[in-house]
Amino acid sequence: MKRIESMARRIWKCLTLIALVCVLLTALGTAVLFHGAFGRQLDQDLSRTARAVAVAYDSHGVEALDDYMPMQDSLRLTLIQPDGTVLYDSSNAGELENHLNRPEVQAALTEGSGAATRKSRTVGYETHYYALRMSDGNILRLADDADDLWMSYTQALPWLAGGILVMLVLGALFAWWLTRRLVRPITCMADHLDDIEAYVPYVELEPLAYTVQQDRKLREDNETMRREFTANVSHELKTPLTSISGFAEMIETGMVRPEDIPGFAKRIHKEARRMISLVADILQLSELDSMRDEDRKKDFVVQPVHLDELVQDVAANMTVNAKKNYVTVESDARPTVVMGSSDLLSELITNLCDNAVRYNRPGGHVRMRCGTGEDGCPWFSVEDNGIGIPKESQTRVFERFYRVDKSRSKATGGTGLGLAIVKHIAMLHGARIDLKSQVGTGTTIRVTFPKPDLPAQDKAAKNK
Repeated sequence: MKRIESMARRIWKCLTLIALVCVLLTALGTAVLFHGAFGRQLDQDLSRTARAVAVAYDSHGVEALDDYMPMQDSLRLTLIQPDGTVLYDSSNAGELENHLNRPEVQAALTEGSGAATRKSRTVGYETHYYALRMSDGNILRLADDADDLWMSYTQALPWLAGGILVMLVLGALFAWWLTRRLVRPITCMADHLDDIEAYVPYVELEPLAYTVQQDRKLREDNETMRREFTANVSHELKTPLTSISGFAEMIETGMVRPEDIPGFAKRIHKEARRMISLVADILQLSELDSMRDEDRKKDFVVQPVHLDELVQDVAANMTVNAKKNYVTVESDARPTVVMGSSDLLSELITNLCDNAVRYNRPGGHVRMRCGTGEDGCPWFSVEDNGIGIPKESQTRVFERFYRVDKSRSKATGGTGLGLAIVKHIAMLHGARIDLKSQVGTGTTIRVTFPKPDLPAQDKAAKNK
């Protein structure tokens, strides 16, 4: 089983890590910035000092250098001829090498002044140089040593580590407090599932709250539909069972005259057929419901279906039933191919045609058509000039057991599930159902299917 990680713990870890990285980067960045500022300040101090010494040199010569240097023990002063020969050096280092190739000396000879910084590889410090050309052509150079940045950090490392540790502890505590403050409203959402959308603490959680709310409503609606369906099934089955039981009991007790028995048997047979038809429709609806589940979609085999052939077959099969109701059935089927199930599409066409015949009037007509629209989408339509559907009932006729005219439906043997089956079959095929009806004029139902992705041979046949 996969271990579920705590969101609060993960947020706390992330915030603590961010605090640690920020502290380290801040310490390093600050050190680099201060080191640069210190170097610039040292160069400025050397420049001012060199100019002050230059004034004394111009007035009193080399003797002024000896008088000035005891006051500046940290500085090293060097006087260099234009050819690089060292005339004077305050470090008393003895005879020194030629300094003509030094960058600061070269800059002073050409531009009047120059500065340079060189890092010692052995003692670990930096030396800043400033050279100034005198009026006699000699070069006056000042030098000052500065501790290396990393040496300074090594000396301050214990204090730095202690400061980082304190800041890290404080950051971890703050992250723990902030995490609890962020997560607490999310955990509180579970206590208000009935109206969760009113307790959303963050905008990012609105889609989740909406999904939970919709799921709860869907579950409640499904439970309501299940109860209504169970009640309707019980009612629909109770009516024929009561009739069958009553007629059978009358025959059994001898309350029926011999010449009336065939009539009673006919009524029993009629109610039994109605009950069988109802059970068959219920089973088909149950099967269609299960095919809509993700794990059962593999049972829905999709293949090219010639819709025009199904329309012609249904029209031929419905002729006898239509004549009994004094209704004519016509078909206008153009070559049309749909990706789907042949059996289910045949059931869809049959139910729509049967419904048009059942709710028609003597002398009426039913016309079935199919074809392909300009957008390449196949379609099928059933048009009748029957009794029509009131506007307030047009949005509900596809509900289970909903009847516009209950007395007429029971008289014609309808189960109230035909259009519900049509709706489920259309949904399985991704089709759209459009209904237009006017009371006393008739009804037109059009089913539009998605544009099919046909194999090569079926495309060739369709083009022919």
